[in-house]
Amino acid sequence: MSINQKGSSKIMAQWNKKSVAIVSASVLGLLGLTGGAYYFGQRQALRPQPSALKLPSAGQLKAPGAPAPVQTPTAAVDGPQQQGKVQVDPNAKFTHFRVGNRNVKSMLLDGKLLWVGTSGGVIKYDTSNDEYRLFDARNGLLSNGIFHVSKLDNRIMVGTYGGGMSLYDPANDKWENFNIPEGLGDAFVYGVMKASNGDVWVATWSGANRIRGGALKDRSKWDLFTVENTKNGLPNDWVYGIAEGKNGEIWMATEGGLARYMNGKWDNWNHAKGLGAPFELVKNDIKFDSDPAQVSVHHAKQKEEMGLQGINVAYNPNYIVSLQVDKDGVVWCGTWGGGLARFDGKTWRNYTVADGLPGNHVFMLHTDAEGKTWIGTNNGLARREGDKFVVMTTEHGLFSNNVFSMATGANGDQWIGSFGGVAHLKARK
Repeated sequence: MSINQKGSSKIMAQWNKKSVAIVSASVLGLLGLTGGAYYFGQRQALRPQPSALKLPSAGQLKAPGAPAPVQTPTAAVDGPQQQGKVQVDPNAKFTHFRVGNRNVKSMLLDGKLLWVGTSGGVIKYDTSNDEYRLFDARNGLLSNGIFHVSKLDNRIMVGTYGGGMSLYDPANDKWENFNIPEGLGDAFVYGVMKASNGDVWVATWSGANRIRGGALKDRSKWDLFTVENTKNGLPNDWVYGIAEGKNGEIWMATEGGLARYMNGKWDNWNHAKGLGAPFELVKNDIKFDSDPAQVSVHHAKQKEEMGLQGINVAYNPNYIVSLQVDKDGVVWCGTWGGGLARFDGKTWRNYTVADGLPGNHVFMLHTDAEGKTWIGTNNGLARREGDKFVVMTTEHGLFSNNVFSMATGANGDQWIGSFGGVAHLKARK
């Protein structure tokens, strides 16, 4: 296991209590690349896309350091199949849920149903009987690219790449779409959250929406907060995540830093105030040879505004890719090359590869049922243990070391999303 060597045997014993299972499929659709976190996958997006949904077969768990086993599909049909049953060997150590050259950006485990948001649609997978169903632009969504999956009251909420946000009513098997005409700030939706006071907040690429009281169908209840109308209180209009704090404050992850909205007042923090590790500390660990700012006017502008135009690699500590607030009210920010940042409201602390983090591009933050924090990076998945990190890679069952999403069940099952597929780590009974 790729961990700090101290106590490694104990940690290995903990991981060995699990067996690994993974499910495999391939769906058509747009590769939902953001200008930042997914830029490194752009070359793969140019390759010919698979045209059939392939049902998987299970394989055996490879030993550490051994090459990955070849997964042979058991069946294929013409066109992207929208429903079926995954064929899984219950005795296998693992299977793979493959989605081709696409990202698995978000997942939700809702009872026995796993919702898998991909850049080719959202898949509803029934873990009790291995049946699946694919939702895309052909059966209710306005876009195949999925950024976000969550639950809003009794409906499934998805935020899409260019198609606004969509709510699925399982009772009526119907999607309801909300886009710019309904009040949405932008058709690109990166996160949705219902606050404790009933307000619904939406992270978009043109600011943050607030729907007072959650009245989605009442246009008069929709507000939009932008850099302009907050007088720079929101530091950047590209909002990548929203979370509620311990005292009801709303935290927002943007490409220009962290924002807080509380009692009508705005505050924000960026790299100059402590967010993200300095370039000198992380420059030897930047793994991407392409800087999004070199091909995107938007990203180039952000770097220039932050005084980072002289750095031509994938590094922008102001760009918060992932956001989470823990039970103590501490804010955690996953940055683009600046590592993992911790903010207690007064003081920042940044964790990098030098502290045991597997990678300094932090794509995902997740808390499991036991309250443990998981960090998805460009180089593996880490579990935070105080100021230390227990790291897992493909040698231990991950589909890929680029980890974008995660869902966990009360029984200890873990579902880990990457570029190309999902790994299912099944808790030993």
